[in-house]
Amino acid sequence: MATSVSRQRGIQLRQEGDVWPAYGYKPPMDSFSLLLARALDSRAQLMLRLQAEQTTAYRLFHGTAEGAPGLTVDRYGPLVIAQTFRDALSVSERDALESALRAQLSFEFEFAYNHRGKKATEAFGLWHEPRPEALTEVTCQEMGVSYLIRARHQGIDPWLFLDLRAGRRFLRQHASGKSVLNLFAYTCSAGVTAAQAGASQVWNVDFASSSLAVGQRNAELNGVAARVRNIQEDCLPVIRQLAALPSAGRRGKARSATKFEPRHFDWVFMDPPTWAKSSFGAVDIAGDYPSLFKPAVLIARPGGGRVVCTNHLPSVDLDTWLEGLRRCAAKAGRPLRSLEVIEPETDFPSFDGKHPLKIAVCEV
Repeated sequence: MATSVSRQRGIQLRQEGDVWPAYGYKPPMDSFSLLLARALDSRAQLMLRLQAEQTTAYRLFHGTAEGAPGLTVDRYGPLVIAQTFRDALSVSERDALESALRAQLSFEFEFAYNHRGKKATEAFGLWHEPRPEALTEVTCQEMGVSYLIRARHQGIDPWLFLDLRAGRRFLRQHASGKSVLNLFAYTCSAGVTAAQAGASQVWNVDFASSSLAVGQRNAELNGVAARVRNIQEDCLPVIRQLAALPSAGRRGKARSATKFEPRHFDWVFMDPPTWAKSSFGAVDIAGDYPSLFKPAVLIARPGGGRVVCTNHLPSVDLDTWLEGLRRCAAKAGRPLRSLEVIEPETDFPSFDGKHPLKIAVCEV
């Protein structure tokens, strides 16, 4: 399944109890310095801990919960990337944001700005005439693992999803000696984390060759390429073959280009896009999560295997989603032995405790 489809997070907007309109709201640049100071103060202990564990990639400002809906600011090592998801910033607003960041951040950095809203033409000049630093490849670290980052590339998602750090942390703590299947792998951050933590073997599956190419370079950068296999295939027929389920496509194409025998993995890590379509079917994490979860459960080793899966749609209720996972596993003949929820770390605050990203660890 093509994970080049955007995995952009849905954004719920609220300030002082009111819900802002979904569009037409521009982040308040005149008060950004104060908002940034508050955000950095709330992260002081977290950033000390991250520094101690060799992490230089984290969210500096999460506008949804910190006063400027539609704006995020992330650090990736020596690069700071600001993104807008609603209205684009003007050149003067971008410059004011950068000045505020330089006045308050204690490390040297290059700055890049990306606009990802539907009205991207409003930022045409900024987007099509980026500064050189937006095109320069850099390296950041997370728990001692190195990842490549570039602010501008052929896709729109960053090469490392920062909110998924909590899931990678859990995988890092438990992957030693385990076999790991990483589905919708994108740039293979979960797979590289598992391999670096001592996984016996890792398969990364994704349709996009450009994403897997970055993942291969990440594996080489961390010296784990020998234990990593990157598979450029649609995820749907791959997981159905591995789970011994029929894999015929809608257009009569029976299976993926590569044939796979049924087998088990100790861990299945699955971070699907919101929606994507191919000749083998569609990924729809709101309406049809069981079509992904059932084969994942069947692939996980019986008697202790785990599926780590995500759902990042704000409209999907956590309890409803978890109950659906339990029912799906039971119908597949593999009832869950345990189910644990992992919340994003504190650089991704939530004003109502309902994080858009939901991560579940399911033991079968």
